[in-house]
Amino acid sequence: MKTNQINMDEFYEHMKEGRVVEPGSVTASAFHKFSQDALKITTDLNNKYHTPEEIVEIFSKLTGKHIDRSFRLFPPFYTDCGKNITIGKNVFINSCCKFQDQGGITIGDGCLIGHNVIITTLNHVEAPSQRQSILPKSVTIGKNVWVGANVTIVPGVTIGDNAIIGAGSVVVRDIPSNTVAAGTPCKVVKNIE
Repeated sequence: MKTNQINMDEFYEHMKEGRVVEPGSVTASAFHKFSQDALKITTDLNNKYHTPEEIVEIFSKLTGKHIDRSFRLFPPFYTDCGKNITIGKNVFINSCCKFQDQGGITIGDGCLIGHNVIITTLNHVEAPSQRQSILPKSVTIGKNVWVGANVTIVPGVTIGDNAIIGAGSVVVRDIPSNTVAAGTPCKVVKNIE
């Protein structure tokens, strides 16, 4: 018998496989529940002072995963889910970032995420008759990546280890490791020696 709820493992599997999320489905209902939970948690995070240690605890609650005590975040921070973010060690996220993480966001060890970075993991189906349906695609940011201020990263992108993404870039395709990339659309401009 099919229930009107899914568990976290089922949610993660649905997102990982990139299956369509149709309006009114149990997965869409999970989106709504997670977004309400995220609103409560980020309202607390963003509207009063918290020590760095408290921010680690709050972010662990938001993601439902262990966050290493080396993690640093300058609020405000916004997400419409929170449950599909994975953060490595020694990660720093600057203020005013917006993560649309239902499709999955993985940030590797040692990453620096600049002010106002937007990471998206959802697209809508192109066909007008199905436009309300959603297509998830994960974003993976490798180790020691520096993402400059005001960067937008679209669904399905992987950024390789040690890459630098120039401020204001729109990343629409994978970026190789050990490169500097910039622009709209973001392109490799040089290799890192």
